Amino acid sequence: MKRSHLTAAAAILLLVLPFAPVPDFWITQLNYIGLFSLVVLGLVLLTGVGGLTSFGQAAFAGVGAYATGYLSVVLGLSPWLGLVAGLAITLVLALVIGLLTLRMSGHYLPLATICWCLALYFLVGNLEPLGKYDGLLGLPAVQLGDFSFQSERRMYLLIWLAALLAALAVTRLLDSRPGRIMRALNTNRGGGATMPEAMGASTFRYKLVMFVIAALLASVSGWLYAHMQRSVNPSPFGIKFGIEYLFMAVLGGIGTVGGAFTGAALVKLAEDQLKVVLPLVFGGSGNYEIIVFGVVLVLVLRFAPDGLWPLIARWLPGAGKRAVDEGAPALSARSHPERGAPLLDVRAIRKHFGGLVAVNDISFAIRAGDIVGLIGPNGAGKSTTFNLVSGVLPLTSGEVELLGQRMDGRGSRDIARAGLSRTFQHVKLVPDMTVLENVALGCYLRTKSGTLAAMLGLDRAEERQARAEAMRQLRRIGLAEQAHELAGNLALGPQRLVEIARALASDPSLLLLDEPAAGLRHKEKEALAEVLKQLKAEGLSLLLVEHDMDFVMKLTDRIVVMEFGRWLMEGTPAEVQASPAVRAAYLGADE
Repeated sequence: MKRSHLTAAAAILLLVLPFAPVPDFWITQLNYIGLFSLVVLGLVLLTGVGGLTSFGQAAFAGVGAYATGYLSVVLGLSPWLGLVAGLAITLVLALVIGLLTLRMSGHYLPLATICWCLALYFLVGNLEPLGKYDGLLGLPAVQLGDFSFQSERRMYLLIWLAALLAALAVTRLLDSRPGRIMRALNTNRGGGATMPEAMGASTFRYKLVMFVIAALLASVSGWLYAHMQRSVNPSPFGIKFGIEYLFMAVLGGIGTVGGAFTGAALVKLAEDQLKVVLPLVFGGSGNYEIIVFGVVLVLVLRFAPDGLWPLIARWLPGAGKRAVDEGAPALSARSHPERGAPLLDVRAIRKHFGGLVAVNDISFAIRAGDIVGLIGPNGAGKSTTFNLVSGVLPLTSGEVELLGQRMDGRGSRDIARAGLSRTFQHVKLVPDMTVLENVALGCYLRTKSGTLAAMLGLDRAEERQARAEAMRQLRRIGLAEQAHELAGNLALGPQRLVEIARALASDPSLLLLDEPAAGLRHKEKEALAEVLKQLKAEGLSLLLVEHDMDFVMKLTDRIVVMEFGRWLMEGTPAEVQASPAVRAAYLGADE
């Protein structure tokens, strides 16, 4: 049995369970697990995938609960209007809070989430219209026509339908155009913002999207909780529950959909048992379960840092390789300049870092079909020049023109859209994505499907095109057989080839390669050289930064030499090799 079949069977079993003669206590426990799972699914996306730690999701659950409580108790409106109002208020709050806080990094973002969680908690707990500390009582049951969800068993259906649909939506999202960008944002895995921006994606936009989705899922959980309890008070929406939700996510598996349900189930079931057992052990009442959870969290972080779900998943059937429809229609392609036409013109570019001039009035040009090398001793400013041309760093002065368009003053996203793609000095792949998925990242600008379309499964035709394009690029560089291997399992040489394939998937007019042979063994360099020779034969234009002189001399048409941030000379490989100035720059003395 495939894992997908097993998942479907488990979902069906969950939905038919309330119709079976099981104890009401089971239904109650599963209701809470479903509610918690909804919130934790948002943390899987926000924290596990995006690397954005939040302690404040309980506050968004409170917004959903209090919105429906006020509308249904005070104003006498339908709970469904309460759901809409809760989602609308949550959306506005999430956008405002996200715009203010998501540009923070390090420990500042988690501290900010604690602050706004406390602020919302004390706000709702002190407003007279919301019942102040006592909350709102007597919420009506949710009804759908004449069908009432008044009983816990009926409410179970609504809770678990919402939880399973949310899990399906998040799963679809992660396997999509926006999902691949989101998975690349985590600094610990994908290299942070630099690579997605170079693919043409707005990293801040996707951080904000993840933040909003997580908030909306928490709001739905709060709405369901309010109508299950038939009352609302501030206590379930404070920082304590915000910490518990994050604990559930870490315990279950912070980056996995299955981990959300695993963590929610383990914490809820363990907490109930510990509240009974621990007071007997310690001989008095108290929140002793928090001590146990603290010890468990330390042990999990030490011995199972990816959570418990990956350990469980090893015993389940594999998901199997997803077939690639290589007959899918080709993605749209840009028009490329004819061989010999002006392509890139770099004029007197300069970069200051405080009082240090790292790049000092460098100029060179590339024509279509050229392979140009950029060389120089360590500290010459080659990589800085590369980053100035590709928009990763802003210019202090100078001009960069690509295909007749001024690029100076524009970021790497705009430059990528204009037809420039690049690789990185330190390989930037997402290790827990397959080789094929990493290459499909390069198709971002050639595809259009957004987050909502992905979550609803409306992007499948375009996904087939993107996967087919990724496979074509892998065949182009000779790595088609490793398409379904995790990128993190590859050696450095193949990883650099995968980066080239990803760049090629964007259909660039100019490809920038930043030290592609660095760290490679002799055989890997030979394989890389063959790929670059093939690209050269196909007419692709390249700008190459490299330390391996033999590698550069055999591939390039012209070479630009830098020294101490300055232009030293430009010429053919033979002219550069014969230059006394170049020998002096590398050897420290004229020969």
